[in-house]
Amino acid sequence: MEPKPKKLLEQVREVMRLRHYAYRTEETYVQWIKRYILFHQKRHPREMGRDEIEAFLTDLAVNQQVAAATQNQALNAILFLY
Repeated sequence: MEPKPKKLLEQVREVMRLRHYAYRTEETYVQWIKRYILFHQKRHPREMGRDEIEAFLTDLAVNQQVAAATQNQALNAILFLY
């Protein structure tokens, strides 16, 4: 019997731990990745690309009016995902 494949966020956490990321960074990145996926109605990241990333970051900047540093943090989390 084959083991169940790991869920996406479990895989992200595993890679971050292998690369010795700080626990707080792991938590923050996972939260941004969740927000990104939920923003696009739970589409899988492999179905999305540059346009979706741009739309998410634009929404953060324009509608949610987050600071530039926060946008950069969100971008880094998404880049880590890909």
